[in-house]
Amino acid sequence: MSHKNIDAAEFDKLSKEDNTVVLDVRTPEEEVEGFIEGATQINIMGPDFADKIKELDKDKTYLVYCRSGNRSGTACGFMASNGFDKLYNLDGGIQAWNAYKS
Repeated sequence: MSHKNIDAAEFDKLSKEDNTVVLDVRTPEEEVEGFIEGATQINIMGPDFADKIKELDKDKTYLVYCRSGNRSGTACGFMASNGFDKLYNLDGGIQAWNAYKS
């Protein structure tokens, strides 16, 4: 398995742990839907996505999200194929996060 899908509550809990990076793979235009504070943004649709991912520290834990959970799942798959092994996808994306936080 390349990554684990987790709900917003578990995502929130894991985000507070050391050595963890929250990764937002949405397009800049989607930021209007809200964002998770402290997230690193790497647009999965951007031409430099692969290069930016490959520069990340493989020893860290990554919590990845997009709008609904589809693209972040794809991003997790790509990261897993490039040697990352601690990957968590936010099931339901920012929409689930916003519902959880409201």
